[in-house]
Amino acid sequence: MSCPDCGGDLVSFPVPDDLQQLLPGNEPGAGVCRSCLALHPETEPPAAVPDLSDLDGAIPDADGAAVPLVLLVGLLDSLAMHREEITALLERVEREGVDPLLVLDRLDASYGEAAHVDLGRRRRQLEQLL
Repeated sequence: MSCPDCGGDLVSFPVPDDLQQLLPGNEPGAGVCRSCLALHPETEPPAAVPDLSDLDGAIPDADGAAVPLVLLVGLLDSLAMHREEITALLERVEREGVDPLLVLDRLDASYGEAAHVDLGRRRRQLEQLL
């Protein structure tokens, strides 16, 4: 499947039940674009979470952190609309022992202007939320 925003390849994954409430819509999964990191709903995700660490090596392969991190990055397009969800995802990632701001730095260095949002600017705004 390809990204409707940039045409890049999407990596689909199931969203755990406890995280689905943090996403808009009712789809059981999501897809992240390998090219721009945009997040899209997925109606028929695979049964298991694929290795998301291949997104330029920035997403850790920690079992409990990869999916919340990808969801977090996908919701960064609107901090105002998704503030509560982003805060919950930040807390979840930190509980898993991963520094979400460091991950955003790495993604910004890897994707730069190709990302669907300005990750450097969003990182600074997230620091204010924390």
